[in-house]
Amino acid sequence: MASSKDYLEFILGQLCELEDISYRAMMGEFILYYKGKIVGGIYDDRLLVKAVESAIAYMPNAEYELPYEGAKEMLLVDDVDNREYLAGLFEAMYDELPMPKPKKKKRN
Repeated sequence: MASSKDYLEFILGQLCELEDISYRAMMGEFILYYKGKIVGGIYDDRLLVKAVESAIAYMPNAEYELPYEGAKEMLLVDDVDNREYLAGLFEAMYDELPMPKPKKKKRN
């Protein structure tokens, strides 16, 4: 099941306090970026974030879920109605997230 554009817009609205939030559509789902780093995504209308130590500490009771078959488990964010909570989660995670890998140049 693909995620809805309405749910994406809701989550983006909840994150409006943060600067430099972006997303990319991928196979019916949405990858979320914070300051250029992948934080997580929207999968089947669920907000899932990477299971980094800072996110686990911020949400100690979070459930682990698969975004899609064959993927690594991610943490389900269940308090999506709380803007301050979401902003705090993304800010707590930022330093621990890896920098994006440089894109390979295409060969001619």
